[in-house]
Amino acid sequence: MGRPWYENGKFLKKKNIFTDFIACAEYLIENKFCSKESLCIGGRSAGGLLIGAVLNMRPDLFKAAVAGVPFVDVLTTMLDPTIPLTTSEWKEWGDPRKEEFYFYIKSYFPVDDVKAQNYPHILVTAGLNDPRVIYSEPSKFVAKMRDMKTDDNILLFKCELGAGHFSKPGRFEKLQEDAFTYIFILKALNMMNELKF
Repeated sequence: MGRPWYENGKFLKKKNIFTDFIACAEYLIENKFCSKESLCIGGRSAGGLLIGAVLNMRPDLFKAAVAGVPFVDVLTTMLDPTIPLTTSEWKEWGDPRKEEFYFYIKSYFPVDDVKAQNYPHILVTAGLNDPRVIYSEPSKFVAKMRDMKTDDNILLFKCELGAGHFSKPGRFEKLQEDAFTYIFILKALNMMNELKF
């Protein structure tokens, strides 16, 4: 949709990416492409931030969510200029050392926004050696969600001890990770009995 659309998802307009995503989900449901009982979402890294934010904003829209190495403790990370990528990311998010950006980021970052409500089935992954999204971010998100959520849906946290920001090395290891994710989704959709081997 062009450069203006991209610019309208940065700095003090960052929440537009979450509301756009929600609008797309609502469109799919309203036009019967799927239902709330079959809509699964996923994203990695900054895309994991998107997943975390929309889960807090509209958890009722989704059956399951996969947040891969999610950047969910945005404010804590962005306040530390010694972390690799932080200062270059200020061009996208804004520098939270400035008051207006601090409070805007605080208004949406997922760890801070977890609340007592029902959430869908959720799988969160992390890599122990991840230099971009430190494993403590997703683990803090999951811990807070376990403490606050009011449902009995699945909430899995999988930390790969031999991985960084991307998959474990090796073709078959990547396939195993993908299989784990697909099995989680199938289980969330109550489709495990339909598998034929």
